[in-house]
Amino acid sequence: MNHNPVFLALDMPQLDAATALAKKVKGHVGGFKLGLEFFCAHGHHGVHEIAHLGLPIFLDLKLHDIPNTVAGAMHSLHVLEPSIVTVHASGGRAMMEDAKAAAGENTKVVAVTLLTSLDERDMARTGIDGSPHDQVMRLAELAESAGLDGIVCSGAEVGAVHKQWSDGYFVVPGLRPGGKASGDQKRVVTPRQARDDGASVLVVGRPISKAGDPVAAAREIEATL
Repeated sequence: MNHNPVFLALDMPQLDAATALAKKVKGHVGGFKLGLEFFCAHGHHGVHEIAHLGLPIFLDLKLHDIPNTVAGAMHSLHVLEPSIVTVHASGGRAMMEDAKAAAGENTKVVAVTLLTSLDERDMARTGIDGSPHDQVMRLAELAESAGLDGIVCSGAEVGAVHKQWSDGYFVVPGLRPGGKASGDQKRVVTPRQARDDGASVLVVGRPISKAGDPVAAAREIEATL
């Protein structure tokens, strides 16, 4: 992995726009996160186009299905040689075990615990008792027992998870530099705080991609680290 922990989220359906933005800021980020919006629009071709820029690729596909299907999907990603791929921890231990077994040798498989857009009220509406912190800790323990490399969690929980799983690989999205609007994210911290608390990868999207000067925004975040 590049020493810079910031992965820019290229969550946009236009390949030309995503490529242009990636080229502008590639000197100030450590990799690129490609999610469902990008992957559904451009598939393998789009991933290859971004990969040509020479930085690690994080495929945030949040795979969640029966174990055999997830294993098959993971195997189909080998040709893309992603550095990181996500699955949903709520898919269960067997699914996570099979996902890890099917992943490429150099691909880290990390489990999404609780989306950063959800809070305790949202959890209750889906039948999950307890706090976001409790849910993240439960699923982190399950992911570790399944042999995954790490998890995705918000910056609000990463410190506690890092204490529980000292050698885990922790991806933290929903980050907002000081004073920036949180939008639809409900559990946010600054990139610096997340890094200090044990985050391995800092996923930053709109604070860079929607900035008037994306390069300046990326440099500003990089400078805080």
